[in-house]
Amino acid sequence: MTMVGIHPLSHDPTSAWKEISKSQRVIKINTKAPVADVSPNKVRVVCMSDTHSLTHHIKFDIPNGDIFIHAGDFTRCGKLDEVIDFNEWLKKLPHRHKLVIAGNHELSFDTTFTHPFQNANSCCRKTCTTLLDEMPTLGNSKECLAEAIKTENIRQYLNSCIYLQDEGIELFGLKIYGTPWQPEFCKWAFNLKRGKDCLEKWEQIPENVDILITHTPPVGHGDLCCSGVRAGCVELLSTVQQRVKPKYHVFGHVHEGYGITSDGRIIFVNASTCDINYLPNNQPIVFDISLPTGWCKDE
Repeated sequence: MTMVGIHPLSHDPTSAWKEISKSQRVIKINTKAPVADVSPNKVRVVCMSDTHSLTHHIKFDIPNGDIFIHAGDFTRCGKLDEVIDFNEWLKKLPHRHKLVIAGNHELSFDTTFTHPFQNANSCCRKTCTTLLDEMPTLGNSKECLAEAIKTENIRQYLNSCIYLQDEGIELFGLKIYGTPWQPEFCKWAFNLKRGKDCLEKWEQIPENVDILITHTPPVGHGDLCCSGVRAGCVELLSTVQQRVKPKYHVFGHVHEGYGITSDGRIIFVNASTCDINYLPNNQPIVFDISLPTGWCKDE
């Protein structure tokens, strides 16, 4: 097993990327509308992320495909009615398989906030204040955010998909793994300190993955904020490139990073549906991946 170390500039991804990029390729790939028909020996994957309870405001059609992926932040704060609404939207999608991970907005999916509730109270009050300061456009209130973490067993209401949380699944012979964690960001859900804590989660990702789904981008790919700061995870890039080596890495989180890039071996997909203004204007990203030898879609 290839060991991945902690970069000395891990806690400053902008500076880390300036150093790392000297030996990296970043190839921009234009997003294109999918061709009408899918080859029989390929699986069509449709990717979205960061819809933030705004699916009813989407003005474009969701392309059909074999696998639908949502890379997190499907709610504003993880309230029960938001989860139910998203689940009903998923139910109407025609895709044979639907895979979803959580993001930093799904407070009710993170046991740090929900169990035990007594310990979460003070954390919740601090988090609510931070959320309101950082995200006035989403219309959250302290009461709304506090309510979000009270629903027990929230995952039972997300039953129109396969929810992945540090878990893998095999579909059509393709190995897919999903994880919601991201470097610390205003103490929201699934936050970890950069460096060692993040790397411990990435070490759980198996090596034989075809499609990796994370909420956070890796540093250098789809992670450049409008401020000029990079928000991606340094250790995630190292893990993806040096050990996991997936064919595709799908994520979201940084809305303005929407699009497709490649390092020449791995294709990185930032599928954020909402733009920087939290408007669901970005089209789903679609790719076709070849079936493994001996597999067909009927299996």
